[in-house]
Amino acid sequence: MYKILANKEVAPKIKLFEVEAPQIAEKAKPGQFVIIVINEKGERIPITIAGYNVEKGSITFAFNEVGKTTKQLGLLNEGDCIWNITGPLGNPSEIKNFGRVLCVGGGVMIAPMLLQVKALCEAGNTVTTVIGARIKELLFYEKEMKALSNEFYVATDDGSKGYKGLDFLKKILEKDKFDRCVAMGPVVMMKNVSEITKPFGIPTIVTLTPIMVDGMGMCGVCRVTVGGKMQFGCVDGPEFDGHKVDFDELIKRQRMFLPEERLSSLLWELQGGCGCDRK
Repeated sequence: MYKILANKEVAPKIKLFEVEAPQIAEKAKPGQFVIIVINEKGERIPITIAGYNVEKGSITFAFNEVGKTTKQLGLLNEGDCIWNITGPLGNPSEIKNFGRVLCVGGGVMIAPMLLQVKALCEAGNTVTTVIGARIKELLFYEKEMKALSNEFYVATDDGSKGYKGLDFLKKILEKDKFDRCVAMGPVVMMKNVSEITKPFGIPTIVTLTPIMVDGMGMCGVCRVTVGGKMQFGCVDGPEFDGHKVDFDELIKRQRMFLPEERLSSLLWELQGGCGCDRK
């Protein structure tokens, strides 16, 4: 059992949990993820690590309350326990002094992007950070990102705050030479960023979060096509070359079970959605 030390809503329906997990905290690195199971009958869900504190023996992660399981998870309070957390899983990010790095984080993935930005800054990089969301209310960590970054920008899909969309990135890339780009966020956003950076020849690393079951390379559910070859998101990733990822295939695979996911969430809500089956 993994005790929840802190529960914070950083944006509407986006929760940030700090959980007691000393063995995971001791080995965790930026870019890795954990598999969470709320209770004995719960499904396994992958969530990217957003922070770790070795002295405190804790890890942090953020999630969006969009489906049955994440809604159940969001009902847990400080002091409650999560049945099982497996990790750290996946390959850690390559952190070194690349030179000038562009970091683009969107949605709930703004949380692990902060960890990435911290690590890149500590490695001596000059970091330009962009965070984005559908609407301004879903933005968070603005002050923290701005304090760490050499340059900082905000973008929203509807233009309610900062730039509208990501097309402005082209002007940034024309102005300065970048040695690397790191993108973490919705698949469509990462596809867009990769398409923008490709003409400039900037190595672009994306974090893929495909549908996943075991998270250790045994089930094959998380397979993605990168450079024309099949890869597993869990053991070969979660980071891949954004210019080689078949994003269209990934989007189709992620949407395969949307009807079932929506039905499951709806039935749970109709039954009360009280979270009483969590223990």
